[in-house]
Amino acid sequence: MNQNPTAARSPSGKIRAVIVDDSALVRKMLAQIINSQPDMEAVGAAPDPIAAREMIRALDPDVITLDVEMPKMDGLEFLEKLMRLRPTPVVMVSTLTEKGSETTLRALELGAVDFVAKPKIDLANGLMEYAREITDKIRVASSARLRRAVPTAAKAGLPALDDRGVSTEKLLVIGASTGGTEAIRELLADLPPDCPAILIAQHMPEGFTRSFAQRLDKQCRITVSEAAHDERMQPGHAYIAPGHSHLLLRRSGASFVTELSQADPVNRHRPSVEVLFSSAAKAAGPNAIGVILTGMGKDGALGLLEMRRAGAHTFAQDEESCVVFGMPKEAIAAGAVDEVVSLSEMSRKVMAQFALMRKSRVRA
Repeated sequence: MNQNPTAARSPSGKIRAVIVDDSALVRKMLAQIINSQPDMEAVGAAPDPIAAREMIRALDPDVITLDVEMPKMDGLEFLEKLMRLRPTPVVMVSTLTEKGSETTLRALELGAVDFVAKPKIDLANGLMEYAREITDKIRVASSARLRRAVPTAAKAGLPALDDRGVSTEKLLVIGASTGGTEAIRELLADLPPDCPAILIAQHMPEGFTRSFAQRLDKQCRITVSEAAHDERMQPGHAYIAPGHSHLLLRRSGASFVTELSQADPVNRHRPSVEVLFSSAAKAAGPNAIGVILTGMGKDGALGLLEMRRAGAHTFAQDEESCVVFGMPKEAIAAGAVDEVVSLSEMSRKVMAQFALMRKSRVRA
């Protein structure tokens, strides 16, 4: 992982952004939003990657907002070249469609820091919230660590657990935000097919979580799906919170089952990591392992503390391997974390902890 090589600010101290979008109206809207902030400025706007290439070379921006679907050069092709030749933090601007979500997930694999939905020109009441979202993400991107794309097949994968008791009685609960799609992919790709069931809350809008789950399902040895309501959890399966609902865990007899809720956002998020972790603390107690990964903000810190107090073993991703060391840092500061681990070691550490839980069960 590399530190942002363009972290230096202009003499004014502002975050300098270049907007790349084929819509003149969108370029104007994004420029107005960015320039309305006291700590950032839109220093350039380009209608396509060809024009953007020279602009980026001349202006050396701190952050680029990049449209997914662009003329003259595919946005992904441009991003891939940019991350190879001139690594710069990128926030993708994506359409909320199946095609747009798939392209955006590929962009995150290639090294984009985050994404926002393409703004609607007729935004009225939602403009302030949209402005808050995109400017928050530009601020985070300006100081994020840029990560190189990690091939799914880079590691051979961990051996089977070979203990059905542990696989059915225990479970893994994961929370993440900015940078989390790739962190989750790297963690899950290494897990064996018989690992305990997994619940995941990743901050992501409706329409993206299903594509995210389908993509992971093709890349991992376990089965990955978007969670449904009242679903009995199975070993070797990962359940991803849908973008429209909180995901909770509850016990039904001898089984763990999923629960979806459209209650109000928590920590500005639905799905919220806090909600998932808190439910796991109540329903699973010491039968769970909690993992908090890269992300901005504090969502999940207090929920992970609940899990630890309920007897769960808890992990946080270390600063060096995080794209954004926000959520793990808050969890560590709250006293919610048993171990701080690099992303490359997380799956091995988790499975080693499940093995220890198996030994404790045998001794008992």
